[in-house]
Amino acid sequence: MKNTHILTVMLALLLCPVLRAQEQPLTPEQREKKMRENIDAAVLRYEKDLRLEDWQSFYVDSILTHNIGERNKEMEVLSSNKVENMDLYTMIADKWEEATYNAFRAILSDEQWNRYLKSGAGRNKKARDKRAEKRSVEK
Repeated sequence: MKNTHILTVMLALLLCPVLRAQEQPLTPEQREKKMRENIDAAVLRYEKDLRLEDWQSFYVDSILTHNIGERNKEMEVLSSNKVENMDLYTMIADKWEEATYNAFRAILSDEQWNRYLKSGAGRNKKARDKRAEKRSVEK
């Protein structure tokens, strides 16, 4: 699996009711630990695939920690309010993926950025833009 798909995979796990119904609810500490493990794995993949410098690794870790944490908080609010509209979950995920995309652009060199786009981020961006356009037309 490509390194940029970590957010998509995490989103899929959050949104898949069948998987969520089968697993035991995680404690907040377990969720935090799992999130940290996923972020650490993503940072290691980015370091390898994008050949990040130390300062870039620090920023990538910070960006992912903040954005994934905030996304999870918003998802938990929807979930605790028993919101069943999957479009709302997708909108939140898209918002935070877009924030990550823009933050990464600010810290990556042109060469790293091109590798990042080719690893799936470009395709994910097009899909987000297409969903945003569809939502704006529906209004």
